[in-house]
Parts: sequence; structure tokens; C-alpha cells
Amino acid sequence: MFDAAGRAVLSVQMASGVIAARPAGAALAQAFAAGCFRIGGAGPAPTSGFETLTAGSSGEPRRIARSHASWAASFAVNRGLFGIGPGMRVGVPGQLVQSLALYGAVEGLTLGAEVHVLDGLRPDRQAQALASRRIQVIHAAPVQVRLLVAAGVTLPDLRLALVGGAKVDAGLRQGLARIAPRCVLREFYGAAETSFITLADDDTPEGSVGRAYPGVEIRVDAGSIWVRSPYLFSGYAGEPGPAVWRDGWLSVGEMGRIADGYLFLHGRAGRMVTVAGQNVFPEEIEACLAALPGVAQVAVLARTDPLRGVVLVAVAQGDPAAEASLLSAARARFGALAAPRRVIWRADWPVLASGKTDLAALTAGIGAGT
Repeated sequence: MFDAAGRAVLSVQMASGVIAARPAGAALAQAFAAGCFRIGGAGPAPTSGFETLTAGSSGEPRRIARSHASWAASFAVNRGLFGIGPGMRVGVPGQLVQSLALYGAVEGLTLGAEVHVLDGLRPDRQAQALASRRIQVIHAAPVQVRLLVAAGVTLPDLRLALVGGAKVDAGLRQGLARIAPRCVLREFYGAAETSFITLADDDTPEGSVGRAYPGVEIRVDAGSIWVRSPYLFSGYAGEPGPAVWRDGWLSVGEMGRIADGYLFLHGRAGRMVTVAGQNVFPEEIEACLAALPGVAQVAVLARTDPLRGVVLVAVAQGDPAAEASLLSAARARFGALAAPRRVIWRADWPVLASGKTDLAALTAGIGAGT
């Protein structure tokens, strides 16, 4: 294992079950020495298994408890699917409080790969480290890939990008192809509570998140997505969360449908809003707008309206000159009532440690009139 500065991290003298996320190399070494551990969050150390955090996109991240076996089962699958193991160089750009980053690092080390944890470096220096260390595999969220692409550093050795946490748009795929022409992007869908649910490939239809990941069963009941697999979490370690168990099946509140074996997402039940009597999923509008020229990041949020009760607005980062075309496209796709009423442009974009958009910060910004 190598830290952000490229130093080998071999061992630790003492290990505690509650581990500071930084420096990342030392954190991982302590995690392996402790066995039972938590990186991030507050509360007592676990006495069995380990704890990680949810993304916290619309609120505080929640602590979740896992068995070692729930991750180890998918390590074996990914070794077969992607060849991760001895001789491979794996890069992890995210913070270890992010479940995806922690998973990627622990998986690589468990399978005998050479792992480089790059948290603490600026995105341009992460890109330079990936190039100079000849990294072959990265585990990343879309926003992290976007920042690597923006750095403009060529990554000729990169062979595989395992990307999850949000939908990957066509522009990001094209950008990664420019800097890493030999890289295969494999997009997966899941949650901190479920781990892998689906895996997409080149045959996946537009708008789908792919077919069931090996070992996962998926069913849709009244629009709610339920999963059963060896990769599910044990439960919440602190405050309760949105996940619901039913006869061995788990739902995290996502809505969607299955067509020809492919899963299509509508969005989270908790984000669904009713506009003029119509149920609307902001995530579907976000996916539509994110695919349009002039949009780097976008979120669709609800605001109260004295006439209609609720209206939607889009908050975006990109080219303000594209506003008219964005609103027109949304009205054509979703109708005048469900489409955002306006676009609020931001020069910056708040993100969480997970790499996901900080919806709470965006909502607060709207409330402040920014």
C-alpha cells in the first residue's frame, strides 16, 4: 500500500477500533490491524465486523454495520470479472469515509493488488500520480472522474474505471476516453446499505443502470426496488435510516422498473414531489439535463409556490447561455408543469465526502436567494 506521497505503508504499532480517516495510508493499516473498526462518524467502536457511512446526500451520513463477509463475497466476484489481484496497481482518489473509496482500497489489498490511496492531493496532482505510478484500475465517483478529466493529464496505463454513486453521462464517458484511451468504464449501481446491485456494460440501454450484479436478485413491487444478495449490510449502527427489510429482501427507498432484465431508476421515494397533482422524480429531470451541452453539474430542487403548492427549479454549474435550451428540453420531455421553472447558476458546486452533490447545501443556497 502506498500513501498520497508515494510512501509505502507497511504496518502500525498500535490499532484502535475508531480510526481517523487521515492520513489515509495509516488509517487503512490500522483497519487491517484492528479487524473491527470504523472510519468516520461518531460513537463507540464496533465489537464485530466494521462500520462505514452512507453518502448523506440529503442529510447527515448514517453509520451502518457490516460483516466482513458482506464485502469479501464481492471481492471474489470482482477478481473474476476484472482480474483485480497481484500485479495490478489500484488507485483510490476518494476519502476513506466514502464507502466506495474504503471498499476499493480494502478490496485491492485483500486481493493482493498494489493500492495507492490518493486522498489529500488536489485533483490535478491525483491525475499526475495516476500517470506517474502507472495506475491500472481506479474506484471513483463520477465527480472524481470529472475532476481527473479536467486536469487534462494522459493516463495511458489506466485499463479499468469502476464508477458508482451517480449516473455517468455521455460527456464524461467521452472525456475519460480522451485522457485514457485504453480504459474501460464499468458503471455500477448500489448503495452503502446494499453494496453492488447492478452492473452496466456496452450493451446496456440508454437510461438503464444495467443488469443484476452476480449473486443479486432484484424485484420491483409497486414501483419500489427490492434486492436480496450476500452483500447486504447488517443494519444501522446509530440513528435509524431509510432501508427496510422484508423477508430477507432490502429496499433503500429507490423507485424504478425492470424491462428485459435491465433496471431503470425513477428516483428516491424521499425526493419525489407532487406538482399540480403529478408525481415527479427530480432525478429523472437531472439525468435529462446533465446529458445536454453546457451542463457540468445539475440538481433539481423543490420550492414552495403560493399558486401551485410546489414548483421545481434547476441549480446548475456550466454555461448560463444554455439556460433557454435546458428549460425547453425539460418542458418537451416532462411537460410544462413538471419542468423546472428556472435555472440558478453556480460557479462552485458543493459535494460531500462521498463525491455526491450536497443537496442540503444547494437547498440552503436557494433559501438564501443565491
